[in-house]
Amino acid sequence: MRISLARGLALGALALALASCGGRQPLKPVAGQKMPAVPVGAAAAPTAQQLMTPSTQARPERNVELLTQSQQRKDDPFDLPPESQPR
Repeated sequence: MRISLARGLALGALALALASCGGRQPLKPVAGQKMPAVPVGAAAAPTAQQLMTPSTQARPERNVELLTQSQQRKDDPFDLPPESQPR
C-alpha cells in the first residue's frame, strides 16, 4: 500500500512538472527554413493565430432551441419489423 501511494505521488509530481514546462512564446520558423507556401486563392499567408483558430465549419454554433411542446411522431414508412429468418 505504501509503495503504491509513493509511486502515485511521484507520478503526480512528474505529471505536474511536465505540464508546467510548456513554452508561451509566439511560434517562429526555424532558422534557415522558409515559411510554408501561401494557400491557393489567398492573398497572404495565414498567421499562426489564424491557423490555430478553428473555422465555423470545424466548430459550428450550437442550436439551443428548446422543445416547448411535445408532438406526436409522424408515421415512418421505413420503420419495419425485422424479417424473420428460418433456422
